[in-house]
Amino acid sequence: MTVEKVDTLIVGGGQAGLAASEHLSNNKVPHLLVERSRIAERWRSERWDSLVANGPAWHDRFPTMEFANLDPDSFAPRDRIVGYFEAFAEQIAAPIRCGVEVTSLARMEDGSGFRAETSQGVIEAKNVIAATGPFQKPIIPVLVPSETAILQIHSVAYRNPGQLPDGAVMVIGAGSSGTQIADELARAGRTVYLSVGPHNRPPRAYRGRDFVWWLGALGHWDVKTYDPALEHVTIAVSGARGGHTVDFRKLAAGGITLVGRAEAYQDGVMRFAPDLAKNIAAGDADYLSVLDAADAYAVREGLDFPEEPDARVIGPAPECAINPVLELDLAKAGVTSIIWATGYALDFSWLKVGDFDAKGRPVHKDGVSPIPGLYFVGLSWLSRRASAFIWGAWGDAKNIAEHIAARSR
Repeated sequence: MTVEKVDTLIVGGGQAGLAASEHLSNNKVPHLLVERSRIAERWRSERWDSLVANGPAWHDRFPTMEFANLDPDSFAPRDRIVGYFEAFAEQIAAPIRCGVEVTSLARMEDGSGFRAETSQGVIEAKNVIAATGPFQKPIIPVLVPSETAILQIHSVAYRNPGQLPDGAVMVIGAGSSGTQIADELARAGRTVYLSVGPHNRPPRAYRGRDFVWWLGALGHWDVKTYDPALEHVTIAVSGARGGHTVDFRKLAAGGITLVGRAEAYQDGVMRFAPDLAKNIAAGDADYLSVLDAADAYAVREGLDFPEEPDARVIGPAPECAINPVLELDLAKAGVTSIIWATGYALDFSWLKVGDFDAKGRPVHKDGVSPIPGLYFVGLSWLSRRASAFIWGAWGDAKNIAEHIAARSR
């Protein structure tokens, strides 16, 4: 079997892999980028039809390329995001090879590098960058037996209301995905139940600036101290319909029945924790804390931003929070579908090298593995809070590329 040899192999053709390719080229490091399917495949086949970015176009991009013919303050639709990454790959002349899946990566016996078994043969590399992202394995809690007549899918498989059987829908998980999907289903005329757990609820915009601008100004994107409690913080924010602040009161007023965390299922009955009012109140407190921090920053920096007192008006609790539904007979309620918007786990089963913790997270320091020549880009909290986002992966990739270039020298 012919063995292909490269200096640096990048695994994954999404935002992290493309960012790594740009910076390796800038550092004159020869490399090959392999992608098991197509560029930005998760954006193509693992997102719903109406999805838009949760940050404005001026923000959710690489620093070296803007979205063409798109209002910087608008929210890029899914297909425009795919097109953006395709255009970026052309702009940087990325040496990408699609349709190549890495099935196994191990250290070479002589310690000189790594041997990658792929669907198209063997590749040997001195350095390897794992750029497969944080959204690898959908999590569906073992709660409702699979043999029930109810259709159960993860949000990764949801496309539009028309794909679901007639009847009511239970959406479990009230982060950005869960709230947007529930809202879309309700607007399509479906009866919707939305299970709301603990979450952060930032304002979409405040005093003339989007919340992503405020997070940058307040230094939140660059927070480096890893707190396990923050790794999977559920954030309810939306770029849908021009962008808006997620308000669970408005979702309830629009006909969605809010319930607490899904706790148990038995004999067709779903039981919920009595925590709905508490979760909504905690989200409100988080929302107000962002306004407080923004106001303090504006005063401290002498910024003449328009004041927005109405943003602090919090409406009364919805009836479903005052008198919560604690159990629901799904058949009697007409529920025929459950959508689990419950996040993802990592899957590095193809990596036969390196150390991993109990949750499957690789051991590294800012993306640099203790194994010489092995690197990671695009993971949550790789080096800071922004690491899993487009611009955050770009910055981490720059550091990794410089590390590889220095190692080569």
